Amino acid sequence: MLLLDSAADLAIPIVIGAREASAIAMAQAGLATPRPMTHDLLRDVLGAVGVALERVEIVALEGGIYFAELVLSNGVHLDSRASDAIALAVRTGSPVLCSAEIVALAGVEIVDVDQQAEVERFRDFLDHVTPEDFSGPPGGGSQGGGRAG
Repeated sequence: MLLLDSAADLAIPIVIGAREASAIAMAQAGLATPRPMTHDLLRDVLGAVGVALERVEIVALEGGIYFAELVLSNGVHLDSRASDAIALAVRTGSPVLCSAEIVALAGVEIVDVDQQAEVERFRDFLDHVTPEDFSGPPGGGSQGGGRAG
């Protein structure tokens, strides 16, 4: 899974299991199951007791494992696996935030594929251009003013 920060063109890669990925993907697609999944149940329990999930915070990275906190509307912070926290956030429409330390440790720059292709074409042009390419009019033909020979 990738957490994207479009403002900084960074992504935080988080490795999650197939079940967790499925739970997140189903919620993103708006698919309902005949019976509530664990994350749906937790969302429903929070609603039943009048507490909202304000946000998810990715707070630590230790040994390749991300740690998250559920920040509830009553001020309570609950420890959570990152994948479970994100699955719940997707179901509640809550933001997922990363601490600056996590971004500094794990953030990778996003490269726009179209932009990268354009840069490669320009580099190729620079590698093969000669001064003669810039002499004379465009198209290589003569446009008057010269002597016929």
